[in-house]
Formats: sequence, structure tokens, C-alpha cells
Amino acid sequence: MKDPRDIIHRPVITEQSTELMEQGKYVFEVDVRANKVEIKQAIEKIFDGVKVEKVNTMRVPGKQKRYGRFTGRTPERKKAIVKLAPDSKPIEIFEA
Repeated sequence: MKDPRDIIHRPVITEQSTELMEQGKYVFEVDVRANKVEIKQAIEKIFDGVKVEKVNTMRVPGKQKRYGRFTGRTPERKKAIVKLAPDSKPIEIFEA
């Protein structure tokens, strides 16, 4: 198995993802090649005492950007919405 920190890149903190946290759902940016089973195992290994109930994934295509006369693309990303089981402890993203 791959290292869990190579699969989970970072949490996505937006207004919508903050509202989802109240429902026990957390949004993470993950490796483009990772599947749902690998994401579930990585979350449970990184955050102790967390039990994942469901994982939804979505691919976000790269956008075309211009800088003067030069054009390029932003990289493609993959996001995962992780729903925790009701008996699981919450993930502490904002720790002191």
C-alpha cells in the first residue's frame, strides 16, 4: 500500500466544505490515481479513531490560463468528500 500522506494531499477549506463539516462530511484534495478504498484506508490511518462510512470522489479538470501571450493549463485535481460514521470521533482540522 502507498503511504497515506501521498494519497491525501490537503483538506479543502471553503464555505461549502465548512458547512459540510457540521454533517460529518470532510473534503480533501487527493491523488488523481487514488481510488475510494485507498482514500478510506488513508483517512483512517492518518486520523486515529476515525471510522469512514462513505467516500465520494470527483475529478476537477484543469483550466486554461493566459499570462500575456502565453497560454497554459492548471493541473487536474481530484477531490474526495469523506462521510464519517455516526459513532466516529470528528476530524480536528483546526487544532491549536
